[in-house]
Amino acid sequence: MSKHIRIEKSKQLKEKPDWNALGFGRNFTDHMFVMDYTEGKGWHDPRIIPYAPLSLDPATMVLHYGQAIFEGLKAYKAMDGRILLFRPGSNMERINVSNQRMCIPQIDTDFAVEAVKTLVKLEEEWIPKAEGTSLYIRPFIISTDPFLGVRPSLTYKFIIILCPVGAYYPEGLNPVKIYVENKYVRAVKGGVGFSKTPCNYAASLKAQMEANEKGYTQVLWLDGIERKYIEEVGTSNVFFKIGDEVITPALEGTILKGITRDSAIRLLKSWGINVIERRISIDEVFKAHYSGKLAEAFATGTAAVISPIGELNRNGNIITINDFEIGGLSSRLYETITGIQSGQLEDVMNWTVQI
Repeated sequence: MSKHIRIEKSKQLKEKPDWNALGFGRNFTDHMFVMDYTEGKGWHDPRIIPYAPLSLDPATMVLHYGQAIFEGLKAYKAMDGRILLFRPGSNMERINVSNQRMCIPQIDTDFAVEAVKTLVKLEEEWIPKAEGTSLYIRPFIISTDPFLGVRPSLTYKFIIILCPVGAYYPEGLNPVKIYVENKYVRAVKGGVGFSKTPCNYAASLKAQMEANEKGYTQVLWLDGIERKYIEEVGTSNVFFKIGDEVITPALEGTILKGITRDSAIRLLKSWGINVIERRISIDEVFKAHYSGKLAEAFATGTAAVISPIGELNRNGNIITINDFEIGGLSSRLYETITGIQSGQLEDVMNWTVQI
């Protein structure tokens, strides 16, 4: 495959959005990256073209069988004008983990990072500068054979689109209310729960909708077999500070290996905090609360970074965590990670990549 990225600039640029009312996932930049895969030829024709609708045959396999993966990362504009990416290589490595499970050809991770850099640099004016804002980067791969039959596709498109964003949750960094899901199942071992594939998210919509109707921001997923062990909060990994330990569910094939999760674990350990990755039941969390040992809980993910949890509702049994206030660890992690991402703090972990 040629490493040269062909660039076709848009002749009609879009009006920029209101930077003070960005929301999340609503506005998209002028250009997108596209690269094709054909069996026997491999990945080819990498190009940046004007952002536009895709033209797909009604029989395109992704529309019928869901063979697709995606990723999410961000670009930041530092105070000194630098453009920074946060651990982009980790995202591209995770793409290949998802690709392997979904029978999609592997990508060249180094080239994929270069594609992101090239596209973001072209769209530099779309990077918002206000605190708490960033340019969200969405790489994804879809199967494109026009064929009605259950098999892996022979052709694919790798696409990257960009979106200036503000806070993911309306609450911002304020604690959120979480509903413990006891009816629906998200993933089981041997399935695709560890992959970043659209079907995982489609399966979560019903539970999230019902939780929203009850006044809750997200759901806390339990394991699909015993329905007792904690897995994820919506689309984020979850942590509990119980006593002098911080506990997060172990990676056992049903939850995503979060990059913000890994960043939080590494930071906490560098601060001398005891972090344990293991199975943790919902009963253990509630008992820790009643005994006064549950100090705080928070979720981690690219979109929200750190999201403190202020309330858990399990079958009408409601507990309030840390008086519905932001915990000390949540605040410190958020300030440290966002400080590194934005270039305001020294990157002692060597996580940022400058464009």
